[in-house]
Amino acid sequence: MRALLVLVALLCASPSYAADMIVPHPAGCPARAFCGCGASIRVFGHSVRELWLAARWYKFPRAVPASGMVAVRRHHVFVLEHQVSGNVWIVYDANSGRHLTHIHARSIVGYTIVDPR
Repeated sequence: MRALLVLVALLCASPSYAADMIVPHPAGCPARAFCGCGASIRVFGHSVRELWLAARWYKFPRAVPASGMVAVRRHHVFVLEHQVSGNVWIVYDANSGRHLTHIHARSIVGYTIVDPR
């Protein structure tokens, strides 16, 4: 986990944000439909079963985009890590495609931002 955090810090400090890192499947999460589970592990340090469904993240108060906030829309959720520019953020995106977990640049347009803390 520490190596992953160092890698994310290096990515965020780099002037090139085009990189897309595939990271390990979140431990304890199901093989399919695991974006909410992965986000809960990233935010709280453990799986929160109640938050496995993306829609359940709407229970948190609305927030402005910032590191540690969560972007949610119907059927998907991811954690904001670092702003690239404007609406583009480096995000921790569990189940972002092909059942993989990515840390990559992604637009937050169309997402509701919530504060899980």
